[in-house]
Amino acid sequence: MAGTPRLSILVPVYNEEENLADLGKEIREALASLDYEVVLVDDGSSDRSFERIQALSKADPRFKAVRLGTNFGQTAAMAAGIAHARGELIACLDSDLQNDARDIPRLIAKLDEGFDVVSGWRHRRQDPWLTRRLPSQAANAFISRVTGVSLHDYGCTLKLYRAEYLKPLRLYGEMHRFIPAFAGFMGARIAEVQVNHRARTRGKSKYGLMRTFKVVLDLLTVKFLDEYLSKPNYLFGGGGLLMMALSSVLAAYTLYHKFAHGVFVKDQPLFHVAVFCGIVGIQLVLMGLLAEIMVRVYYETRGRQSYFVRETVNM
Repeated sequence: MAGTPRLSILVPVYNEEENLADLGKEIREALASLDYEVVLVDDGSSDRSFERIQALSKADPRFKAVRLGTNFGQTAAMAAGIAHARGELIACLDSDLQNDARDIPRLIAKLDEGFDVVSGWRHRRQDPWLTRRLPSQAANAFISRVTGVSLHDYGCTLKLYRAEYLKPLRLYGEMHRFIPAFAGFMGARIAEVQVNHRARTRGKSKYGLMRTFKVVLDLLTVKFLDEYLSKPNYLFGGGGLLMMALSSVLAAYTLYHKFAHGVFVKDQPLFHVAVFCGIVGIQLVLMGLLAEIMVRVYYETRGRQSYFVRETVNM
């Protein structure tokens, strides 16, 4: 596309009217030498945030505005921003001024060393230790272990991606924090850079401990999408076969007691457990077969592939 910038800066906004003017000024000063656009996504703010975004857009055509109908959450706002971003590179930035836009050139320099994703690491994070930093440290360690993509700071919004690793993604729930893991599943080369982090001085934080439970549930989804999206029968069918094997062992045990010791089946509780395990096992196997059919329908009707091509030669 003619006039397409190299860099798109994606900024989700929710009730940050006090910070947007300074954010715009900081971005312009920090990135004066770069070819960029800024996509500000208003996630149904109830204050005057969208008016501030409109003012930024009128003053500088590099600032673009996307307004959502209501508050859908940060993941939805980022998905909308990704869809509207035109740059070869996409940087994600918070609107509360806790991220420092002056770190973006450093992330670009690191990406140009041959990486596909560069994640910010708030090495000296300016947030309360007990309610924010401690749960975050535990979550980062857990997510890194489960996904196999090791990062110190999954929760840091300041990250830089090559657009081809973001555009194919479909994000739901609280999955924006797992984008580096999704990129890693596609073979992206990931680096981490320590970035500046500042204490919030205006506005109110939108994060709370309740989000931890949502993250855990979304992490289960991410793990399933990584391991079993294209082969769900390995999970459901495998579990079903294990349950059926357990059912067979318990049934054999009850029959042994019946013929060896004369203990009637009705007097052996394990027989009921065997029947239960057998029924559940059959259901899991059938569920796995249905999931296999649904996966094939998913890929064929959407025209999607079960692989990601990084590059080609002479094609």
